Amino acid sequence: MDQSRTSHASAAVLEHLTGRSRGSFGWITGAGAEVWLDDAGRARLDAGTGSLAAVITRSGTEYDIAAAEGARLWVNRQPVTQARLASGDMVEFGETGPLSRFRVFDDQRCPQPSAGEILGDALSYMRVSRKPLGQRSLRATGETVRRLSHDTTRLFRGAVIVMLLLLTTAVVMNYRAGRQLRADVESGNLQVDAIAAELAQTRRDSIRHSDLNALRETTAERLDTLEARSDASQRVIGAAAGSVAFIQGGYGLRDRDSGGMLRHVLGPGGVPMMTPGGQPLLSLEGTGPVAEVQMTGTGFVLKDQGVLVTNRHVALPWESNPALRAGGDGMEPVMTRFIAWFPDRTEPVELRVKRVSETVDLALLEPVTAVDLPPGMAVSGAGVQPGQAVLVMGYPTGLMSLLAQSGRGFVEELQASGETGFWQVAERLAQAGRIFPLSSRGIVGQVTGAVVVYDAETTHGGSGGPVLNLNGEVVAVNTAILPEFGGSNLGVPAGEIAGLAGQGSPGQ
Repeated sequence: MDQSRTSHASAAVLEHLTGRSRGSFGWITGAGAEVWLDDAGRARLDAGTGSLAAVITRSGTEYDIAAAEGARLWVNRQPVTQARLASGDMVEFGETGPLSRFRVFDDQRCPQPSAGEILGDALSYMRVSRKPLGQRSLRATGETVRRLSHDTTRLFRGAVIVMLLLLTTAVVMNYRAGRQLRADVESGNLQVDAIAAELAQTRRDSIRHSDLNALRETTAERLDTLEARSDASQRVIGAAAGSVAFIQGGYGLRDRDSGGMLRHVLGPGGVPMMTPGGQPLLSLEGTGPVAEVQMTGTGFVLKDQGVLVTNRHVALPWESNPALRAGGDGMEPVMTRFIAWFPDRTEPVELRVKRVSETVDLALLEPVTAVDLPPGMAVSGAGVQPGQAVLVMGYPTGLMSLLAQSGRGFVEELQASGETGFWQVAERLAQAGRIFPLSSRGIVGQVTGAVVVYDAETTHGGSGGPVLNLNGEVVAVNTAILPEFGGSNLGVPAGEIAGLAGQGSPGQ
């Protein structure tokens, strides 16, 4: 990848705004370039390693982009297989690649950022910077003023000057009107004129007896509408919370031939032995407990289906580890225990995987034995639009957030009992009625065929939780967070749920 640019030839650049490539640039100074993604989702130009995401070609001063075979590509939020790029276009390379801004530079043209881009950069800095709020605010304000005065077009700067002049004129006129108003008040004339005007208006607006019923009905409708808007979040949370499950899972490795589980090797006194590198010593011949990897997540009941919806990476948690996914050495990962806890229920529901999606991060779970599940949630048939308010429900940070909500007294009792194991803590929380999902409200920022982006606060452990509109309908399934991009989160569009639930055979 050529990191320099000449002063005579046209050059283009990809400015990576998100992901592992955030803050880096890829220059295109020749006839074109290939965009490759490595396993971590980092973008490289002409790297030749990883997976080919797209090919950019140059024809004179024009640039075209084409998606690689099997790859997905969006330009300005629209899915494309090929498109002509203009300076300022936003390009998204698949589900794992970065969101990048495309720019063109040459001796005659140096594209200038729009005011929206400058303000957007300032907001992104305010969100992701770890500096104190005061320092962030001063730096963001100063940099924004500097860029607006130097980097924008002359037309924009002229418009700003005109607006400032108009604002100054309005302030002066308002000040003079205020002085005259105070003078009128002091003379007593204003009060008399005002009372007279009010009395005249009252006579004109007097209500006849025949209008009272219509007025009462109209007023009631307006109040009902305002009430519905004001406590929509509270009503949605109250109706949905009982169907949002706290999922606990444990998995280990099982020998395909013997069915034996990988276990801890015990040393003298029954103490688990460690390797020189500080890791537990494990063996199929070990006599200690099963080597169990524990995880938490979120799921929710799908209305009238008798199943729970969650992420594939919650149902098959080992898939995030390439070595476990490969299943080498004759062993395979299996769940040792997989349960769901529901609010207001003291007993867990044993789960098993019913079906997983091969294209998106979704899975369906079902109870191992017949059990009455909560009512569940309906999927929105209208989808979701940018700017729409949503509610995200789940159990971010797992047991820690539940304990934090339980109060100091419960934690002290737990410590005194000594029952602080992974499974024991959840059982004690359920028996005390302290399992309840957290909720956060956000705004949808972007919607594509593959993902919904929103800014509600959540973190790991919230994966698989429902993203609801203010009617209580599921519009997405929470799947990932982007802490490096202003706290944005990703969700699988709810339309994928119907497709998965309607399949005739289990995926895995």
